[in-house]
Amino acid sequence: MAITKSAKKAIRVSARKRVFNLRRQKSLNETIKKFKKLIEAKKLEDAKSLVPDLYQAIDKAAKRGLIKKPTANRRKSRLTRLLTAKS
Repeated sequence: MAITKSAKKAIRVSARKRVFNLRRQKSLNETIKKFKKLIEAKKLEDAKSLVPDLYQAIDKAAKRGLIKKPTANRRKSRLTRLLTAKS
């Protein structure tokens, strides 16, 4: 349990940040799932139109520190390669 005033504040701050990080993570995962489902359903035009949103979600997650920059680049590369392999 936090005793000092600064420790109590750190707990409040981390609770607020956790909400934002969970929201960003959920957005990232939902976008990736939607993209993969479109590819599996062979709706490649819809998947291509989703690429900017996908990149935005991945880049924002990297910017916030949810995933590291190389991980973000690797995910973008693999998802794009998945799209081009199916088309």
